[in-house]
Amino acid sequence: LQNDKKRLQISVRLKKDLIRGLGKHSHHRAAVKMLPTFVRATPDGTEKGDYLALDLGGTNFRVLYVRVVEEQQKVVKMDSKICSIPQEMMLGTGEQLFDHIAQCLGEFLESQDLKGQTLPLGFTFSFPCEQKEIDKSILIRWTKGFSCSGVEGQDVVKLLKEAIHRRGDYDIGSVAMVNDTVGTMMSCGYRDQSCEIGMIIGTGTNACYMEEIKNVKRVEGEDGRMCINTEWGGFGDDGSLKDILTEFDEVVDQTSINPGVHTFEKMISGMYLGEIVRLLLVKMAEDKLLFKGETSEALLTPGQFETKYISEIEEPDSGLENAQKILTALGLNWDPVDACVVRLVCDTISSRSARLCAAALATISNRIRVNRGLDHLKTTVGVDGTVYRKHPNFSEELQAAVRLLAPKCDITFLVSEDGSGKGAAMVTAVAQRIELCQINQYLFFLLTTVTKLL
Repeated sequence: LQNDKKRLQISVRLKKDLIRGLGKHSHHRAAVKMLPTFVRATPDGTEKGDYLALDLGGTNFRVLYVRVVEEQQKVVKMDSKICSIPQEMMLGTGEQLFDHIAQCLGEFLESQDLKGQTLPLGFTFSFPCEQKEIDKSILIRWTKGFSCSGVEGQDVVKLLKEAIHRRGDYDIGSVAMVNDTVGTMMSCGYRDQSCEIGMIIGTGTNACYMEEIKNVKRVEGEDGRMCINTEWGGFGDDGSLKDILTEFDEVVDQTSINPGVHTFEKMISGMYLGEIVRLLLVKMAEDKLLFKGETSEALLTPGQFETKYISEIEEPDSGLENAQKILTALGLNWDPVDACVVRLVCDTISSRSARLCAAALATISNRIRVNRGLDHLKTTVGVDGTVYRKHPNFSEELQAAVRLLAPKCDITFLVSEDGSGKGAAMVTAVAQRIELCQINQYLFFLLTTVTKLL
């Protein structure tokens, strides 16, 4: 992917996929799903108040109490609590699960002396869902070891509210369902109101952005914008990236828990980068290009070369020393040249990841610019994820490649602060602001009408 022409081709392919995903009749067969989020605006800086946030995406979930302070343009976490979900509950009934969540939320409210208040809640639910409205989201299927009965095909907001009402000792206000990528964008959007793209490059990868509603054919309306959750990890699932897949990518895909799915994600995200490097090192050793043609039990074991090793080996000052320690820990007989070659392999794989990611991000930035009929776009990307945060060169490489592919876009990168917590609260705050604005417009309309009649 050193070739700019190849990266431009990838960008053109993704552009076609974005349009297919937005189409009313083509979205069901699109590799890039382009899911409407019903988030219709980014923060404007006037949001304020107290909010709750619930973040459920694994064996633990978090409850947060968040204050949005307009004067300081800050989202302040007042307090939070982590609750665990026992294994038997992950496999039990949906009612048990949501009763447990409602109980933990109730205990948290009591500890904060908030039980008498009815606070709005942002709900980050990191499982595949089809969102119908900001407060209505249908679980498509469980992942991550969950298989609670009676939840798939149901509205998870309704199930949460029912569990709270069964208790009867507290209530919550309006609920906004939030995808973690959207939360990333929104948590940055309060600090920088030109933030209209969210991106995560960590264990997995995804992006969202503000699209013109008239282009979102599955949602009625012509005016305004809506945040679209691209689910760009699925780019290439229809074979459109076949020409850039290596034999190592194909092995990673075939040995994964979901072969044929999330092609793009498997080329660029933290869950897979270490394994791609491991397979490359094995091949080079077998071809007698490394380690005097010898391998080790550890190197031949899937998952043993962790993605964090790539970051450690590419550290500017201590990288070679780190490489030597890691190769020794993997039971390999190395010499100084081997350590340098391993570093080069790591750099090649992480650079490819950054450039692929840049091609996708440039596609979205260029789309926003063209949508708005602008010669030049100035925008901000809210970004999160361990690969972006912790790899020593990734962010720099990504930004340099985006500048080449989107020369008419001036893009600032802002690292998110707790997108799934504070960002979820921010989504709720913006939804409330819009609702209040609509009520005021309606009241003004009524008042004007009544005045005319009098």
